[in-house]
Amino acid sequence: MSSDRSLLIKGGRVVTSDGDPHIPPIQDILVANGKIVELGENLGAEADVPVIDATDRLVIPGFINAHYHSHDTLAKGVMEETPLETWRLLALPPAYPKRSREEIKARTLLGALECLRSGMTTVQDMVTLYPFDPEHLDVVVEAYDEIGIRAVVALQYGDIKGIDTIPFWREIFPTELHGSLSTAAEPDPGFDQLAYFVDTYLEAGSSSDLIGWALGPSAPERCSPALIQRTVALSQKYGLPIFSHIYESKGMALQARREYPEHGGSLIRRLHEEGLLGPRLNLAHSVWLTPEEIGLLGETGTNVVINPLSNMKLKSGIPPIRALQDAGVSLGLGCDNCSCSDAQNMFQAMKLFCLMTAISHIDGGPAQAPQAFKAATQGGAHAIGRDNDLGQIAMGREADLVLIDLTDPSFIPLNSALRQLVYTEGGRGVKTVIVGGRVVIQDGRLKTMNEAALLDQIMDVIPRFQKDYAVIKARVDKLQPYLQEAHRRIWAEDVGIERLFHDTSYPRF
Repeated sequence: MSSDRSLLIKGGRVVTSDGDPHIPPIQDILVANGKIVELGENLGAEADVPVIDATDRLVIPGFINAHYHSHDTLAKGVMEETPLETWRLLALPPAYPKRSREEIKARTLLGALECLRSGMTTVQDMVTLYPFDPEHLDVVVEAYDEIGIRAVVALQYGDIKGIDTIPFWREIFPTELHGSLSTAAEPDPGFDQLAYFVDTYLEAGSSSDLIGWALGPSAPERCSPALIQRTVALSQKYGLPIFSHIYESKGMALQARREYPEHGGSLIRRLHEEGLLGPRLNLAHSVWLTPEEIGLLGETGTNVVINPLSNMKLKSGIPPIRALQDAGVSLGLGCDNCSCSDAQNMFQAMKLFCLMTAISHIDGGPAQAPQAFKAATQGGAHAIGRDNDLGQIAMGREADLVLIDLTDPSFIPLNSALRQLVYTEGGRGVKTVIVGGRVVIQDGRLKTMNEAALLDQIMDVIPRFQKDYAVIKARVDKLQPYLQEAHRRIWAEDVGIERLFHDTSYPRF
């Protein structure tokens, strides 16, 4: 039985899907070759199997960050609240000069380290590499393998220019500025990165225990029908999940109303008619959905990934979480970009998930702490197509486990492990993180790499990034009159629903 992925975890309070979520029972977990093979009391193991003492520890399944972008981990803390459309010009790769291999490696490792430290064992990285360089995708995969976190990697792609996907930009901005207005995934006419990805990674069968693949069409309005059809065909051929953005801001909803009258002004109807809706599709954000669209997502088994941190900071609004739950839509939970969520912290995301739902309804509803925890674990596993082996602690599943300190003030007294996990814990109590039976974080420190050397590696690339950001910030500052006019016009329009609260003492747009 003994291997570097076998161990015995003794005496922790283990959170299982069918156990007491408030005072979980004390149990042992036996792991062999990276999988949970036994769960119970007074378990033993062969003499050479390492034993982890989990006394006074809460043992939970590893969190799954179901919507994340590694491309801007160096940009945490650079801005206050910022409308989504302005933020894109400040934070996303098409606005920047080509990055170095060293920076891409360092930023990927930095994001992975932060995720691990807060109890995430899997990330879905919808990474933008622009201009695309094959070596850059290689180094992203290399970084995840080295640090020891699971990653489902999806290149973000689109074939429609950003300026044509945001209401009023083309008419408000002077023509000479149009070339500098970019968004999440600008088309690259000189290189078919999707074809490269298929040939190099999918056809070649390139994978590992830690690395999986997904497709990343940036957003429906940034993808032509032909590109959507290509995505559908690839998903079917290779069995890949799909991750895309939808209705993150009011501007995206307004774009749908203006540009897709043949689909009733609905991106969801468009995707349904193009064959993209279904269990493999995951729609990040989904803030500005109409009731009819929510019903269609439920009927087709399409999934949604909630990103409460970025939705608040980018002034996007509050997603209709309760309505999605009522429609039977499977929800995952993500922490999104570091430049707009600032923290890759699932505890913050779970708490805000609950509080946004509470403030959205006058009357009470179902308890949301269990729903938030489920979204952060089982919902994420469903999103990446790993329902059967991730997201829960049970025999036969991957040993992706997190041990949290129950002697921390957050859990004293222990009234409800689940509620205190969601509402009280902030990540301070995460002590041990195990991925596939391998201890990656021990006593809060990284075990798979020299952490001091890693931090030196990251520090080396920061000055160049900060210098480039300062140039970009100065350029965007000069665009503010046009950006603010477009923002004002978007909010003056009626899209049939409202997702942002307004102070009634001030006039609305």
